[in-house]
Amino acid sequence: MTLAVNAEKTVSRAATARWSTNDVAALFELPFMDLIYRAAQVHREHFDPNAVQRSTLLSIKTGGCSEDCGYCSQSKRHQAGVENEAMMAVEEVVAKARTAKESGASRFCMGAAWRGPKDRDLEPVLEMVREVKALGLETCVTLGMLREGQAEKLKNAGLDYYNHNIDTAAEFYGQVVGTHSQAERFDTLGKVRDAGINVCSGGIVGMGESRRARAALIAQLANMNPPPESVPINNLVAIPGTPLGDTPGIDPFEFVRTIAAARITMPTSHVRLSAGRRELGDGIQALCFFAGANSIFYGDKLLTTGNPDVDGDDVLFARLGLKSV
Repeated sequence: MTLAVNAEKTVSRAATARWSTNDVAALFELPFMDLIYRAAQVHREHFDPNAVQRSTLLSIKTGGCSEDCGYCSQSKRHQAGVENEAMMAVEEVVAKARTAKESGASRFCMGAAWRGPKDRDLEPVLEMVREVKALGLETCVTLGMLREGQAEKLKNAGLDYYNHNIDTAAEFYGQVVGTHSQAERFDTLGKVRDAGINVCSGGIVGMGESRRARAALIAQLANMNPPPESVPINNLVAIPGTPLGDTPGIDPFEFVRTIAAARITMPTSHVRLSAGRRELGDGIQALCFFAGANSIFYGDKLLTTGNPDVDGDDVLFARLGLKSV
């Protein structure tokens, strides 16, 4: 059976059946060239292979988070040198969004370091969403775990996407986060979906998890009904002062395998290269685009970590013949 036929069967299966961890693990075990070719076939069935969506992410409230996520520099439990900052003014956020649009971003994401917003915290965020939406940008926020009724308020303000990553496989989750459960994250994602907001949810690889745990993460995402419209795959940026600050980096080809597995199992989702893209380098990013990544975070900074600069991304897109959408 040819790889092209295999790809067609994969597309059909992903649309009609659930993926087991064993199914996804079998993808990871394929020879590298076969895997990324198969992923590219699936990608071309649903997307322009030379088009990449650009999102810009801004931290609108930095530091002081009560949670203990082992990868995060913004937890007040860690000593990563991130100062607690008050929420930005609406006017400042809108100015940043305007600059992002002028630089080629089509979506503007706003992140706040909370366990979850209180209703009084949400009010200025709703105004930010309305104002950014008025600029003609898609809007996204990541605010932590939502209370009853908050997703509906965000929807009414014009929110397009809510980001809430499940981070890692269920069996590995307790080794990364201790102050809340993964089930609580799924509860928020259910609220978002019920409110009619697009779901942005992915995970982080390179936290010391096994290949099977990476397969399990992809299976969990693919088995959401429906899968997330946007799937950010983060390459851990090991930040000194966090519990994962000394974690060795993941094999870059293993990262590409993760992208390919996400594309095959979620053929109609946007798969985004997110944190840690600068550490991958241009060559590995190019392989990721071939394997089905079709979205990036664009801008010099992602919350508190570095990102390739805008000019560098423009040069990379030109070298690869990619267009921004």
